[in-house]
Amino acid sequence: MTAKNDRIPLALCVLTVSDSRTLAEDGSGDYLSTSLQAEGHRLVERALLPDDRYAMRALVSKWIADPAVDGILVTGGTGFTGRDSTPEALLPLLDKQMPGFGELFRAISFEEIGTSSLQSRAFAGLANATFLFALPGSTSACRTAWERIIRAQLDARTGPCNLAALRPRLSEPA
Repeated sequence: MTAKNDRIPLALCVLTVSDSRTLAEDGSGDYLSTSLQAEGHRLVERALLPDDRYAMRALVSKWIADPAVDGILVTGGTGFTGRDSTPEALLPLLDKQMPGFGELFRAISFEEIGTSSLQSRAFAGLANATFLFALPGSTSACRTAWERIIRAQLDARTGPCNLAALRPRLSEPA
């Protein structure tokens, strides 16, 4: 796929996973929601759930099943504490993993936070032709992921290729 000259607005959902925040205190979800809309994408739905793998899986499955949703940004639950279960909840839903996302995110994060970057289990992939990005819960980590990786890949003008332009081909038969 090659870059195009025009934007392709995508329909995106944002999920914050947190046992300690409310929507009113959700700086990471606020940042992602505001940033995606500033780039011309549409926020379809935003939610906040506790670190409960089954509740996460149910909501994200609903969004994945909706043909009107192009992508999902999840923030939180990607660390190592006892309740962090975003990877365990959502990795089973993926049809294809995007290992380069997590690798690149951790490499970029290393520039910012050093070896603490190894504590991130950020990941991305594709489920039912829907992009899924799972990010750490801190606003600074969401900013790094959005500004340094995701924003460009969801912009059809990014060359030599990008995820936005690939979107129409994701449902092709194998």
